[in-house]
Amino acid sequence: MTVQYSDVQIGDEIPLLKLQPVNRTTLALYCGASGDHNPIHVDLDFARKSRMPDVFAHGMLSAAYLGRLLTAWVPQSQVRSLSVRFTGITQLGHLPTCTGKVIEKFIEAGEQRVRLALRCANQYGEEKLAGEAVVALA
Repeated sequence: MTVQYSDVQIGDEIPLLKLQPVNRTTLALYCGASGDHNPIHVDLDFARKSRMPDVFAHGMLSAAYLGRLLTAWVPQSQVRSLSVRFTGITQLGHLPTCTGKVIEKFIEAGEQRVRLALRCANQYGEEKLAGEAVVALA
């Protein structure tokens, strides 16, 4: 089903994305997929030497989750921009939940577009990533 500009109102929320708990396998797989092999994300000894209690998720993993949130709502070809700001650390065992809310409707470059406020938080409601996206709608 195609999302129609006329059906979207300011304040509407897009369908949320709930993910499985972050675990060591998730982090190892993300290292391989992203090419980001920073040991703080996979090496417990290194993390502890860096004064962290354990390894933790890559910030860009949460950014990728926000991308998945968007592309579950509209095709990737309709995404015009995506920006993120890291606001917290996603620890092992956290269950990321990504949400989006329409905050603006406008016309630009002849396209009907909406601006979304995005958020990735853990199961305790603690924000880990905040962002914004613009998508074109029919």
